[in-house]
Amino acid sequence: MKKHLHTCLLILSLIVFSARSKAQLIHRELLQKASTDLGRSLVPQNKFKPFPQTPDGWRQLLPDTVIAKIIRKGEAALKKDFKNIPATVMLEFVRTGNRTDYEKLSFEKRNQLWDLAMAEAVEGKGRFTDQIVNGIWSISEESFWGISAHVGAQKAGAGLPDVEDPIVDLFAAETAAVLAWTDYFVGPQLEKVSKLVRPRIRYEINRRIFTPMLTAKYGWMGGNNPEAKLNNWAPWIASNYITAALIMEKDDAKLLDDMNRAIKILDQYMDGLGVDGGCEEGPSYWGAAGGCVYDALNLLYDATGGKINIYKEPFIQKMGSYIYKTHIAGDYFINVADAHPTLKPDGLMMYRFGKDIGYGPMQEFGSWAYHSFKDEDGYEQFRRTRVLYDLAAISACATSPAKETDVHDAWYSDVQLMVARSDDGLFVASHGGTNGESHNHNDVGDFMVYADGYPVIIDVGSGTYTGRTFGKDRYKLWFNTSPYHNLPTINGKEQGAGLQYTASDVNYQLNKTGAGLSMDIAKAYPADAGIKNWTRTVKMSNNKIEIDDSYAMATPLASLTQSFMTVCDVDLGTPGKIIFNLPNQGKVYLDYDASVWGIGKEKMDLVSPEDQGLKHSWDGKTIWRILLTNKMNDMNKVVKYLVYK
Repeated sequence: MKKHLHTCLLILSLIVFSARSKAQLIHRELLQKASTDLGRSLVPQNKFKPFPQTPDGWRQLLPDTVIAKIIRKGEAALKKDFKNIPATVMLEFVRTGNRTDYEKLSFEKRNQLWDLAMAEAVEGKGRFTDQIVNGIWSISEESFWGISAHVGAQKAGAGLPDVEDPIVDLFAAETAAVLAWTDYFVGPQLEKVSKLVRPRIRYEINRRIFTPMLTAKYGWMGGNNPEAKLNNWAPWIASNYITAALIMEKDDAKLLDDMNRAIKILDQYMDGLGVDGGCEEGPSYWGAAGGCVYDALNLLYDATGGKINIYKEPFIQKMGSYIYKTHIAGDYFINVADAHPTLKPDGLMMYRFGKDIGYGPMQEFGSWAYHSFKDEDGYEQFRRTRVLYDLAAISACATSPAKETDVHDAWYSDVQLMVARSDDGLFVASHGGTNGESHNHNDVGDFMVYADGYPVIIDVGSGTYTGRTFGKDRYKLWFNTSPYHNLPTINGKEQGAGLQYTASDVNYQLNKTGAGLSMDIAKAYPADAGIKNWTRTVKMSNNKIEIDDSYAMATPLASLTQSFMTVCDVDLGTPGKIIFNLPNQGKVYLDYDASVWGIGKEKMDLVSPEDQGLKHSWDGKTIWRILLTNKMNDMNKVVKYLVYK
């Protein structure tokens, strides 16, 4: 059991306590500066009415087709019982590392309650109310509102939850928001069932969220250190905390205290981002990071009658446009760290964000994404406040100009990420950074290539989360390590994990012929790799991608391999040329020096519990590792690769 407790503590240190950056916080404090008179700016609690509270109000706001869809979901939820979560399911995480079984039960209950509450809100006939009360009661009776992977933050450690020590994690905050909105939309109907239902909601939110937040020193909010760099937990939880407070906190003084606390958390998160507002966790985490900042800004704007309005701040504009600028094609986005290669973009949110920050291309892109993916069967099971703002924007977005116009070149100096496109359909992204980032993979100097919107040379991404994902065995998972990124393994040594393993001498250049990123990745490897310097340059020039590795060894080079990861069918039959076959019958070529390299490939057998998520990420495609093995072992050399169509 001690081993499992240690694993869980490591999980909390890796997720809740975000990796510290070498850079100091930039004390912008945008929200604090905008809220110096917050006490007078906040509308009275009973006047906070951002969304309709009657069926007539919803019918005026939403198309009939959307109303019908909401009711259908409610009817489906009406046919299900609310399931209890057995103690042994909670214990699976410390026993086997499985967190999925617990999350499935927990998340489904909240989804079910949400669907019932929204259906009753738009219909108003009372037929969903009894089951809504069942859901409220079932969730209120749970010992813990968070998930099994996070309960280790309690004083008793991992395992079963201590009901006397509630923890405010991501999903406890999410639960509070779901219950708060349920009260907001159908409170009067709940009172017809019993006068005790609404007080129970208030009691549970108070003891599980409001009270712990008064004295807690959670790592996700800095651990009482105002200089700590925070990760996505901060805005994700803060936005839900604000939601619950605005709806449920009747005491004006306590509400003001809650708002000020949330504002400081949000500022500390934003102050930890670099000058370009980049998200080191990648686009699929941006929705839980910069996207949650936007959720909070929406709430603060409405809660103050528009007096807190920082949408036009240049930093907010940069943070928002990151998601648009990291789009590749279709549902493919740049994936670094634990980000996944595909996501169904929230077009309505991107449309709203683009409109609020005054960035037309992002607004048009959001409209394109809405029209392209609105019929997908995906379901946003978190961030319900965002769902509500999205619903309110449907009519405007539906008639807004839609355009998938992607940026030609982009550079995020804070996360050292380069994006470049050719005129004939090639796309390349590369990054430097460190191996001490939040949700880190050991991947300093990695790059990815797409052609005609299809993945050619890939970052594999992350698999299913288990106890190993954020524990001491994180870097025993192959997809988190440098040999399974598009990187060299030098003298048998792969890259190390930690802030000290970093890129240096990073230089981005953009000129008439193209864009390029160069960096010395020697420090990303341990000292016993014997590297003096290793300058990697990734450049898009004249519709071709050039990758140059210029190295000098401090000790003899006994072995050198270079990996390329792909989901393409590849032909290695021509010496000096890798041929990637695309689904559209096109081909992409990678030239290498056959006199220097031997070549082979291996199929990645996806057999472990963690591997299973990769099957979904890549839609069942076979993942291949192409491995070049160096024949010459020169102490100093320039190695070149050329990618073209």
